[in-house]
Amino acid sequence: MKKWIAYPYVVYMLIFILLPLLLTFFYSFTYQDIDGTTRFTVEHFKVFFTGAGYTNPRIFLNILFRSLRLAFITTVVCLILGYPLAMILSRMKGVAKSNLVLLLIVPMWMNFLIRTYAWMSILSREGILNSFLSRIGLPTVNILYTETAVILGMVYNFIPFMILPIYTILVKMDRSVLEAAADLGANKFITFIKVIFPLSLPGVLSGVTMVFMPSVSTFVIPRLLGGGRVEMIGNLIEQQFLGEYNWNFGSAVSIIMMTFILVFMFVLQKGDDKEQGGAIW
Repeated sequence: MKKWIAYPYVVYMLIFILLPLLLTFFYSFTYQDIDGTTRFTVEHFKVFFTGAGYTNPRIFLNILFRSLRLAFITTVVCLILGYPLAMILSRMKGVAKSNLVLLLIVPMWMNFLIRTYAWMSILSREGILNSFLSRIGLPTVNILYTETAVILGMVYNFIPFMILPIYTILVKMDRSVLEAAADLGANKFITFIKVIFPLSLPGVLSGVTMVFMPSVSTFVIPRLLGGGRVEMIGNLIEQQFLGEYNWNFGSAVSIIMMTFILVFMFVLQKGDDKEQGGAIW
């Protein structure tokens, strides 16, 4: 195969991946004096971890921990809701299966912003949810502009990324393995614990990665459904770049977030390798 075919992809990676990454690293470790001289520093990282110059020394760490916590909750909820649905889809046949998969994918074709705005109309004080609760005689709730609203928005937007990888693994699973487990006396629960779930772990880990990464870095959902009260790390980065024009500190925060994501992916990869290296039984 001729190597020149790969040249356009190499150029694309250099311009749109490597160059922005290098610029982010450069800005995160530099600052400009009054006279315009660029100097290297680690002060931006120090400010993030110590809150130097701010009343609350943990102001940025709290934002980071909130982002990790909400992303973790979102990932767990997506897994709990998504895995059973993926199993149901994998066991269906014919037109019904195709239609349900299509219904799962169709919302992803709609603009992400529009889908999030729709949740604002659902969760607002005069929204669809409270109108329904009033009709059935239950007290209304004020969910909008809370962490609960942010989690609901992230679960809704990212749950397809959990379902599809698991579904892809389950639908290709060799049914003879399940029959062998039944012949050996395993009931449905034991078969799931010992056979189905271990074999589906690659899909689970892919889904966890694909949900956790956008959840921890999102800024549109917290800004709309959180109303500025639920600030996450993505909002902090957006504010530094577009609000305060502090590209140096914003780049440092981006590097810190990227480091946490890489560590998370490394841990998942190690877990995947360990699982694949072990026996099912």
